[in-house]
Amino acid sequence: MANSIDSVTARTKLKARRDAYWHKLATGCYLGFRKTTDDSTGTWVARYWDEAQHKQHFQSLGPLDEHLPGSRFDKAVTLAREWFAHLGMGGLAKAYTVADACSDYTDHIRAEKGDKPANDAQGRFARWVDKSSLARIELAKLKRDHIRAFRKKLKSTPVVIRGQERDRAPDTINRDMSALRAALNLAFADGKVTSDFAWREYLKPIKNASRRRDLYLDRVQRRKLIDHASPDIAPFLQCMAVLPFRPGALAALRVADFNPRVKTIRIGEDKAGADRRLSLPDAIVQILTPLAKGRPSSAPLLAKPDGTAWNKDAWKWPIKDAAHAAGLPPEVSAYTLRHSTITDLVVGGLDLLTVAKISGTSVAMIEKHYGHLRQTAAADALAGLVL
Repeated sequence: MANSIDSVTARTKLKARRDAYWHKLATGCYLGFRKTTDDSTGTWVARYWDEAQHKQHFQSLGPLDEHLPGSRFDKAVTLAREWFAHLGMGGLAKAYTVADACSDYTDHIRAEKGDKPANDAQGRFARWVDKSSLARIELAKLKRDHIRAFRKKLKSTPVVIRGQERDRAPDTINRDMSALRAALNLAFADGKVTSDFAWREYLKPIKNASRRRDLYLDRVQRRKLIDHASPDIAPFLQCMAVLPFRPGALAALRVADFNPRVKTIRIGEDKAGADRRLSLPDAIVQILTPLAKGRPSSAPLLAKPDGTAWNKDAWKWPIKDAAHAAGLPPEVSAYTLRHSTITDLVVGGLDLLTVAKISGTSVAMIEKHYGHLRQTAAADALAGLVL
């Protein structure tokens, strides 16, 4: 056939020209071979006629020089048919990369849930996706091998703390994978790609990564931690020891959030998302009143000496130092105090729904991590039935 492109011999005989030589695969679907110089190995391109839009779409398939010359035509046919199928199922004609999916997801989360979760996702993408080869891969060409390599990198990259390396925690790996999985799933739901096969399996979370928090400090140990803390961090720890909030939610409180007259505090910045108010007992009101007195309503309720709010990088090492000075386990963290206060509420008999509302989480999470603490209470209740 004149100007055939289906064999090496035929392609070698083609004259160099700017326009591609076309081979019809189906109605409106063509595979092209472009040879711009006589000694060129040539490049492959697909062409698709969109009947609905009355428009031609083109997709470069590259030189395919990683394949043997005799198998390039067959490989080009396979790639072209995959692209035609992608378009036929409503996929995008233009290249849409993993980076595009991450960017669109960040914009979506910012519009739906606000800046805090959007910035968290954006930070994870910046660390693990944006500067990697994964970012430039078109979603339509994304393979399981790409995602497998991404997961392997997450698991093998150590965390460096004060110059020392340690393995990344499985739940941390899960959070990073979750962000990418959510971005790709949104792209799939929006029709930017026609299959989630590439990431469906290898972005599944590591099982049993989020383990029950077993490090508990009783009231005496909590008091000891506060007493051995620096004056800067002590008020923050004192509030963590009596309020079962997430450390970030506590640090985000403003003076205006605390109302000593009606004895309430408003929690707005939290994973729970919804704005909520909590009635406070007199003892906690007395702790918070000096922290708010005479300060601007927009100021952090719990401020560092420079007037700015605490954050995880600022509170981490002062808490470690206080734990060391108090002779407490080195694993003590801000979340240890949250866990300890929630434990006391559960063991004290407060119903799990109320505990969940106060702490800003779901009943399911409270049952998962603290339900075992109710076994003793259940046994005591059953013992009380004995005649």
